[in-house]
Amino acid sequence: MRKTLLLLAPLVLLGGCTWGINPDPGSSNIRTVWSGDVTGCRDLGKITVSVMSRVGPIDRNDIKVRDELQVQARNSALGMHADTIKPLGDPVDGSQPWEAYVCGNHQVGPSNSPTPAQSPGNQPLPQPPPQQGGGFQTYPAKGG
Repeated sequence: MRKTLLLLAPLVLLGGCTWGINPDPGSSNIRTVWSGDVTGCRDLGKITVSVMSRVGPIDRNDIKVRDELQVQARNSALGMHADTIKPLGDPVDGSQPWEAYVCGNHQVGPSNSPTPAQSPGNQPLPQPPPQQGGGFQTYPAKGG
């Protein structure tokens, strides 16, 4: 029994690790576009990143793997002087392709020509400030 616990302890401890993947300074300003339109953005090229998705026979937590892939993609995009990244597919065996873009002030989203909301006096309502790419994102459900 004691030998089994000693053998399993490293696997349990490694399951919570982030494998030393940390955001580079400035990479939190890079936006992640999951399904939005990037028309009008300049394509800088493809980024393929990978992390360990398994520790021996045990799969790592899918959300941690996806978070680490996004951090690596942002770090790589920073070196390309990109301000936006978009996944090209779901992660497979710890690897995921991304595309890097420069969008500048271009509004990324389903519509390229947003209509500002109007107040009753036909004056534009104040708009919330644009969100920066900081923090972690939620991921779309698999298969959808």
